[in-house]
Amino acid sequence: MTQPLVLVVEHEAKCPPGHLGDWLEEAGARVEVWRPYVGDALPDLAAYDALVVLGGTMGADDDAAYWWLPPLKHLVRDAADTGVPTLGICLGHQLVAVALGGGVEVNPRGQQVGVLPVGWLPAAAQDRVFGRPHGLRGIQWNNDIVSELPDGAVLLAATPDDEVQVVRFADSVWGVQLHPEADEQIVAAWADGDREAHLARGLDQTALIGSIADARAELDAAWRPMAEHFTQLARERMDRRQTGDGSARTGDGSAG
Repeated sequence: MTQPLVLVVEHEAKCPPGHLGDWLEEAGARVEVWRPYVGDALPDLAAYDALVVLGGTMGADDDAAYWWLPPLKHLVRDAADTGVPTLGICLGHQLVAVALGGGVEVNPRGQQVGVLPVGWLPAAAQDRVFGRPHGLRGIQWNNDIVSELPDGAVLLAATPDDEVQVVRFADSVWGVQLHPEADEQIVAAWADGDREAHLARGLDQTALIGSIADARAELDAAWRPMAEHFTQLARERMDRRQTGDGSARTGDGSAG
């Protein structure tokens, strides 16, 4: 059976696809991870049926320090222009916003961490990826936020302080400030880098990580449907996409 091929951009080893990668594969997609930080060459978007951009510790405007950010933003614009289903996670969400004309800033309220409420808005109910949201909580671990939406973007979820959580940036492009891919093991690696800052704030990292572990079943039920809906869009894209001679691409990237 032909499977849609999803390109996943991983910025750092400690920010892997995690549960999202598993959910995509269980929904019938093939996942290929691009790791530019180890020297992987820039992929050709035309070879893929969908694009996922993960999180990382760098900022969305750190183009000078991370060579792949400018071409990645170009890739995101190409995806938006050509209808390639695209999903940004945390930093990825911020990169998509910047690539499409929005803005990002350091959160004036400070770093947001833990299993936090998701403020779904009425517009989410009819969305193709987040329609009929199943959960009211998600993992947040972020310092920056999208401060300005690009023209035409639709806000799907926000915090009580009006911080952007989930956006449909364009017809085939979405962004999530939360971390549906993460679990307690992934977050524990992030917590190591924030230990001193959390001590200064009086945050108990052990309790924080434990709360994420305790919420695993809830988080899985809440966010797995997102991956399933996104895979369906990738499958539809694959079905529409034809090679130059009109034959459909097979699951291994060849023509059949």
